[in-house]
Amino acid sequence: MNPDSKPFRILGIQQIAIGGLDKQRLRALWVDMLGLSVKSTFVSERENVDEDICAIGQGVHAIEVDLMQPLDPEKKPAVQTTPLNHVGLWVDDLAKAVEWMTAQGVRFAPGGIRAGAAGHDICFIHPKGNDAFPIGGEGVLIELVQAPAEVVAALG
Repeated sequence: MNPDSKPFRILGIQQIAIGGLDKQRLRALWVDMLGLSVKSTFVSERENVDEDICAIGQGVHAIEVDLMQPLDPEKKPAVQTTPLNHVGLWVDDLAKAVEWMTAQGVRFAPGGIRAGAAGHDICFIHPKGNDAFPIGGEGVLIELVQAPAEVVAALG
């Protein structure tokens, strides 16, 4: 496979997401000790999450750090079961990336392309491949995030 034949480019890390049963404990380290700033919060019953959206850096070089706790620890998705919940990657053309990677055998998590917590369109590569789609994250959930024009211009 020729890497130049891809109809999209991964531009850089957009976010990391860290899950736990109590986001106040996560804040004690990431906000109080390490000095990240809380930019916003996001609560979704569908995603079973209450999260603080924090940031390291400024402008297009900022990396989002999401501190997540489940609304109900007994329900799925279980954002707390893997403390490093997922890694988010900026992509210059999310729709083309999903179409091309699906054709190459990449397994995506249910939900398709949708608006994410920070307002960008997102989708997830499943942590495990299966018979129909053998390529997965090998245990890591990977979020693909549509980069806005200023990020594409700066990082592309």
